[in-house]
Amino acid sequence: MMRGSRLRQIGWAVVLSVCITGFVALTFRVNAVKSEVRLAERQLIALERETLLLETEFQTRANQQQLADWNRIEFGLSAPNADQYLENERQLASLGVPRGATAPEPIRVARAPVEGEESSFALMVSPLTGETLQPERSDGGNTGERRRSPMSAPSSLAERLSLDNPLERSIAELPE
Repeated sequence: MMRGSRLRQIGWAVVLSVCITGFVALTFRVNAVKSEVRLAERQLIALERETLLLETEFQTRANQQQLADWNRIEFGLSAPNADQYLENERQLASLGVPRGATAPEPIRVARAPVEGEESSFALMVSPLTGETLQPERSDGGNTGERRRSPMSAPSSLAERLSLDNPLERSIAELPE
């Protein structure tokens, strides 16, 4: 009886080890298939992105061709030729014509502010009180930091947040 019981125990151990081995092998196989599926999904996403990129490129090139046709037909424009380019600075300078004696001053679109020069612009007027708002001046450099006027553009976010709003003072002074 002892032999049958011992043999039965060994049989159960073998069956259990076969089941565990099968479970581990099946788990590895499932993970391998999942990995292949993820790889295939990544490849599909990459192909969809590439397809979208190529469609966009195709549409862009088609629009460029359509614009080139419109420019050529409607406006008579064409791409520049090699003889339209200048070879050096002398050719560029030869195209310039000196201003005549009665010619107006050239238009300047930007200019750096000059210290001590007064602005030719009218002063700001508060819409609430009707008083002119004077730009704040530097207080002689006592604090070491330059104070900006409300009309000048602050250079950093901290300066923009620390600026006083000139209209707040006017609102506070309104008679009720």
